[in-house]
Amino acid sequence: MVEFSTPIEMFIYILDLFGTMAFAVTGAFKAIENKADIVGIIILATITGVAGGTIRDVVLGKSLPNSLIDPSYVIITVITGIIIFLLHSRLRKHWNLFLKFDAIGLGVFTVIGATFAYNLFGMNLLIIILAGMLTAIGGGILRDIFVNQTPIVFVKEFYASASFIGVIVFYFVLMFSDQLYVATIFGIVITTGLRLVAMKYNWNLPKVRGSI
Repeated sequence: MVEFSTPIEMFIYILDLFGTMAFAVTGAFKAIENKADIVGIIILATITGVAGGTIRDVVLGKSLPNSLIDPSYVIITVITGIIIFLLHSRLRKHWNLFLKFDAIGLGVFTVIGATFAYNLFGMNLLIIILAGMLTAIGGGILRDIFVNQTPIVFVKEFYASASFIGVIVFYFVLMFSDQLYVATIFGIVITTGLRLVAMKYNWNLPKVRGSI
């Protein structure tokens, strides 16, 4: 059973589980789009939900990733995959709602990764950026690779950039306020807000002229 020494730890843990569920939803839908069976749906939901944090933990030298220590993460992704499999025909009409959940998941995972790095290494900006962005976009990159697609964060949409800006906001709010809770809220709100605005107005980063 997970134990918490402070309320902020419980708050971050709950956010982490929510972000895992939100990303698992997008993985399950992607698997269904590519005609996967229920096993494929569960696997892709799990990869999308936990891969970013797992990669972060390995890169930063943690002996065992959180997703292996705490079974709650995998349990949530498996349950999410099964629910999407059973209710897909009813839920797909609400895809825009799930995109909003994905935006929230992006904000949550960005800050979760940044917080993880801060707790280990203090105010090291480069490590905080690396951990935040790896956690936020790592699962989505692997999701797209597994279905033989170029990761969407490489070719279109204001996605990784929203994560980057959110990490920077988190860092500077923490620097000037020294309040992790405040920095967490600001980081999530900025990242999620930027992603939602980008979806509404179809923001994309510039490409080389003449590229497809």
